[in-house]
Amino acid sequence: MVKNASAAPKTASLKSVIRDNFWDQYIKLVQDVVIPYQYEALHDRVPDAEPSHAIANFEIAAGRRSGEFHGWVFQDSDVAKWLEAVAYSLRIKPDPELERQADEMIDLVGEAQQPDGYLNTYFTIKEPGKRWTNLADCHELYVAGHFIEAAVAYYEATGKDKLLNIMIKMVDYVSEVFGPEEGKLKGYDGHQEIELALVKLYRLTGEERYLELARFFIDQRGQQPNFLYEEWERRGRLTHWSPNPTSSFDLRYLQAHVPVTEQTEASGHSVRAVYMYTAMADLAALYHDNALREACERLWNNTTEKQMYITGGIGSTHHGEAFTFDYDLPNDTGYAETCASIGLIFFARRMLELTPDARYAEVMERALYNNVLGSMAQDGKHYFYVNPLEVWPQACRHNPGKHHVKSERQGWFGCACCPPNVARLLTSLNEYLYTVHGDVLYVNLFIGSETKARLGGVDTVIVQHSNYPWEGKVSLEIRPEATCEFGIALRMPAWSEGFALKVNGEALEVAGHIEQGYVVIRRTWKAGDVIEAMMPMTTHRVYAHPSLRADAHKTAIQRGPLVYCLEEADNGEPLSSIALKEEAAFNESFDPSLLGGAIVIESEGLRTDEAAWNGGLYAKAKAPLRPVKVTAVPYYLWGNRGSGEMSVWVPEAKA
Repeated sequence: MVKNASAAPKTASLKSVIRDNFWDQYIKLVQDVVIPYQYEALHDRVPDAEPSHAIANFEIAAGRRSGEFHGWVFQDSDVAKWLEAVAYSLRIKPDPELERQADEMIDLVGEAQQPDGYLNTYFTIKEPGKRWTNLADCHELYVAGHFIEAAVAYYEATGKDKLLNIMIKMVDYVSEVFGPEEGKLKGYDGHQEIELALVKLYRLTGEERYLELARFFIDQRGQQPNFLYEEWERRGRLTHWSPNPTSSFDLRYLQAHVPVTEQTEASGHSVRAVYMYTAMADLAALYHDNALREACERLWNNTTEKQMYITGGIGSTHHGEAFTFDYDLPNDTGYAETCASIGLIFFARRMLELTPDARYAEVMERALYNNVLGSMAQDGKHYFYVNPLEVWPQACRHNPGKHHVKSERQGWFGCACCPPNVARLLTSLNEYLYTVHGDVLYVNLFIGSETKARLGGVDTVIVQHSNYPWEGKVSLEIRPEATCEFGIALRMPAWSEGFALKVNGEALEVAGHIEQGYVVIRRTWKAGDVIEAMMPMTTHRVYAHPSLRADAHKTAIQRGPLVYCLEEADNGEPLSSIALKEEAAFNESFDPSLLGGAIVIESEGLRTDEAAWNGGLYAKAKAPLRPVKVTAVPYYLWGNRGSGEMSVWVPEAKA
């Protein structure tokens, strides 16, 4: 049942600029390399990269050229995500040439829009009479959602409203087609996205009808009679992907098996799921809806406590890029799509806006520093779509069950959703550092930055300094315009022991100030006050839940927020013959020559001595073991030194 929404929340405004030794290099990489490279890729001008056809499709739909539609049915969305990344980049640093390119692309998008407002090159070019006939597969609303997000971001960055007006016209048309009123479709997209985008459009414009449409799409999902199932029946049980009728239709895959407030575990396509959960959290906040909020909490708990990799990856099977079941997290065939972790970060941010609970920020940090960052090569021009935790290159090449796993990043993809998704996240990373509840500023990520916020009725600048993720010392200088009382809350990382704080050089007793994983410091602040946080970064072992069979009798290495892995480049092959000694210590050293510099971890291990093996394929006696030095590097750096084996989880053995 749709409830009346409150007005757009008047939260304390936050404006952050990142100035951080670690993240500046990646944001600059996105601006200087990734965005220009992806522009060329969208125009099919990158040698040896799979053609995109995205811009060509728009040119055909706009009448600028003749030809056939090529690519996936949702190919338009790559253009939208590129425009969104450009918007965030322009907000960081003006670039007249980049803005000109974006304006020209927006002009092209506008020319491709149909007179009634409809915008989708596939149905304009290839099947103009079949709009809205296959919502389960064809992603028309998903594509619209990405363009709405781009339009909002571009308007906020440049003040230019052409793309915004294009998408408002599209949304007006969508509102004529979908809704609870008689004669309108009671449907929703098979791939969620427009729901969270409509919330952004509402926050920008204050137009209640956009929020109501988002709520309609969420509320309608999973209702009986089931729209998507009946649509499939009307099509003669045909899908977009097969010329022959299918025998079954998996509503769980689409998160449409029951209404969203009745869902209890993450299921189906992982990206669709977390995009939907993000919108649910948005709506829970705006409508003060406890049922939606409780559903978000249940789904968060199941996702992160039973179906998430240690790297923050989600979606364990390549069959449908989907969740499977609790504790099914295979390392060598796992999917962990980059977009899914980005969606999990979106979800985490919305949950932090609902409730200041550090466990949401913990997952945000885990996914960001490991799965997402590891998906992009250090050159900014190669990407992982799939992010496994164990790789054997020969098996990837010759085992059909592992063909989705790659030992080296690729230049582009026919389905290129992940690269522009990474670009738009990293260029908007400043939006994820802090949240405000009442008069308390919550520090979620320890990233060097300068932030302006209104706290306790006073405009305040907060300057954060850190050498994260290599060092656990963080300082915050507080500069209110006038002496004022408010709160500053710092997350206590779950990976750290011995968290300590000082305010103006005096130690603060942490124990009495802990609230939901944050240390909340409430006092009267004056300009120049300084908080110092000391978070010991000690290399430690991590063990998996006993029900997680893939990791039984194994351990992983973590230091600070970074998960580590073994690579063939340091340890030789096969990595499967190596075990860590149970009581062995870890030695840390900073290697400035390793891919821009990183802390490398060494320890003692045992290796099966293959040369001393006396049997054939099988034997009665075990092969002898010999001591070996084990070297681990941050997971996000793996695969940058050529094709080779990699493993996150390592067996343990007694010395």
